[in-house]
Amino acid sequence: MKYDVTITNIGSLAPNFLENSSSIILLDEGVRPNLTEMVVEHTPGDLKEDIQAGDTLTMGARRKFKVVSVGEAANENLRKEGHCTVVINAEGSMPGQIIVKGGLPPRLNVGDKITFE
Repeated sequence: MKYDVTITNIGSLAPNFLENSSSIILLDEGVRPNLTEMVVEHTPGDLKEDIQAGDTLTMGARRKFKVVSVGEAANENLRKEGHCTVVINAEGSMPGQIIVKGGLPPRLNVGDKITFE
């Protein structure tokens, strides 16, 4: 297990990002209160090893996705603030994004786990 956190809050605008941009913005709880409405906040986690292409992301109700690319700033941002943008079944090229491919986007709930392995 490289990273393991639990969702503590889902901002009111976060479902819109998932629906319209195929993306989920992750952030440690309480780090940036001004972004709470836009992000999925989670318990602080310890990134034990860099996320890389080929890893597996599990979100919510056991939805599994394959990591296809990792932006150059994503691992550092995860270490510092639990922050990255997960882009699901779409293209992306921003430094803080982790691009994943798989089935249907997850239905996230407070208390769900997010893991990279």
